[in-house]
Amino acid sequence: MRKYPIGLQDFGKIRKGGFLYIDKTRLIYNLIESGNYYFLSRPRRFGKSLLLSTIKEIFSGNKELFEGLWIHDQWNWAQIHPVIHLRLSKLDYQKLGLYEALNIEMGVLAKELGIELETNHLKGRFEELIRKASANGQVVILIDEYDKPITDYLEDLEKVEENRSVFKSLYSVLKDADEYIRLLLITGVSRFTKVSIFSDLNNLYDITLNPHYATLMGITQQELESDFREEISVLQQRQPDILQKLKEWYNGYSWDGTSKVYNPFSVLSYMGSGRIQNFWFQTGTPTWLVNLMRHNLEFDLENVQIGENALSSFNVEHIAPVPVLFQTGYLTIKSYDAETRLFELGYPNKEVEESLTDALLSAYRNVFPGNDSMAVTYDLGKALKNNDIPQMIKALDVLLSTIPYDHWKAESESIFHIIVHLSFKRLGLDIRSEVHSSTGRCDVLVFTDQYIFALELKLNGTAQAALDQIFDKGYLRSYQLDARKKIAIGINFSSEKRSVEEFLVKEVE
Repeated sequence: MRKYPIGLQDFGKIRKGGFLYIDKTRLIYNLIESGNYYFLSRPRRFGKSLLLSTIKEIFSGNKELFEGLWIHDQWNWAQIHPVIHLRLSKLDYQKLGLYEALNIEMGVLAKELGIELETNHLKGRFEELIRKASANGQVVILIDEYDKPITDYLEDLEKVEENRSVFKSLYSVLKDADEYIRLLLITGVSRFTKVSIFSDLNNLYDITLNPHYATLMGITQQELESDFREEISVLQQRQPDILQKLKEWYNGYSWDGTSKVYNPFSVLSYMGSGRIQNFWFQTGTPTWLVNLMRHNLEFDLENVQIGENALSSFNVEHIAPVPVLFQTGYLTIKSYDAETRLFELGYPNKEVEESLTDALLSAYRNVFPGNDSMAVTYDLGKALKNNDIPQMIKALDVLLSTIPYDHWKAESESIFHIIVHLSFKRLGLDIRSEVHSSTGRCDVLVFTDQYIFALELKLNGTAQAALDQIFDKGYLRSYQLDARKKIAIGINFSSEKRSVEEFLVKEVE
């Protein structure tokens, strides 16, 4: 059996242990030969730590680890550089505090390089470490998950500010260390702290959205079909359309709107198990992010347009969900309009869409996160596909029964509109909310193989008023040439009963 490096982030262990490694060394070579100061943001489990580990081994001159890889015959292995590899996730800053944890780590890094530090305070120790290490050649500084000590405390702004202040002081050392530095590469998930923490590093090149490095991490379609050729050949004997299934579930991430890559953790996990399943949920959707989306009544995340500045911004005092969803991998770039300089965002694949929809549906229904939304929504989808509207209404009542009373009072039709949308979305149905036409805006349109449903939702009104609105406003008129049957459904909810009070259905002739 092939050995898959699931969860492994150490390049040396992967190569010595005979684990599969997808050769990214040509892109790495281009990166380290083209510049000196970089910042790169990618979601978790996308290989940032492995990237830095690989670069560390290159500059440490460990040629034998690269046997058979592109860079093996392209690099001057005799030219060795000291490497300062700072991994923020391994520090015990939650117990010791960030300042003390970093201070201790400076001593650990110094010992690895055979250096004695005389300075006691953090800023001075970092400066001394760089200066003394450079006696053996210009230093390579690799900083992994720089943002973790901040993102861990997003609900504690006082701690955020404290840790940001520590970082600002630490990284200010780099401003005047140019003569000592061969390469500086800082990676993380979020880009929100870039301005405030690295304000002195005006030569830091952010390559997050650079097309040249769009496939530096992740697995391209070509790499999937080449590096997993044997596995795919076996899988296709059992399931001929497996490549299409893998693409739907795990591909779709893009940082330039053109090149697409698979989530490496999910692909490796699939190859290890041989079963299509959701591996992304194991990363855990941040509770604070789901709660923020619920507070803002955000739920429809397809075809989101955003400018580049907004996409990379993250104000901890006023967090906007969309940039965070992009930075954490729940949304990706679908396209880029060079004229308007607008990005269009959407879900990268079914795996991520399912994970976030589950989390949101649980939050809006006020049930414990992790409850199986598929089991709850299955009857709803089955009834709709069979045009069994009475059964669909019963399924809706089950879904709506957990909505807190204060939501019914405060949010008008929005709360059950959102739950209806998320429920159908969770089933993989083509659902569109608040669809604009020349005469109005339809609450919900659902498309199946045989039917087009227009749903108009009312709170404490009448089903007749809802149904009439569909016809008066002509919500289904633009689909009259479509061969599918068109069904209009007017639904009235009662805030007193907290259920569907009445509904009316009419097929469009």
